[in-house]
Amino acid sequence: MISVQEQDFNQQVEYDRLKCKTSIGAIVTFTGLVRDINAGQSVSDLSLEHYPGMTEKCLTDIVEQAKTRWNIIASTVIHRVGQLTISDQIVFVGIASQHRGDAFAACEFIMDYLKTEAPFWKKETMINGETKWVDARETDQQAISKWQHK
Repeated sequence: MISVQEQDFNQQVEYDRLKCKTSIGAIVTFTGLVRDINAGQSVSDLSLEHYPGMTEKCLTDIVEQAKTRWNIIASTVIHRVGQLTISDQIVFVGIASQHRGDAFAACEFIMDYLKTEAPFWKKETMINGETKWVDARETDQQAISKWQHK
């Protein structure tokens, strides 16, 4: 399942959806939250924009790439858009597989590509009222390089 949505999600509900499949030996999940500090500056909130249709296609493509590399029985990717505040959930990635190695690797792969390839635009508002667009960090770019050689 792939969803781009404004409303929050329930981690337990999403986990339970993944667990109801057969032959599952491992479920790995990742939940990203809005941080209160970025690049040494205090953040008050975050606004996420996306290009409807294109975003869902990109997320589908990322998950399909993961499925060609690892044995994935079920997957869930939820990414929120709109106005979010500190500690709000932004993203959920859940992978169910027969083995933990596949589940961990696929979850990490999907998150690395979400951070660098998915068409989301993030604007942070600082405590002082200043706003700035957030670019992918160099460490995010470096993270995907490990997958390009496998």
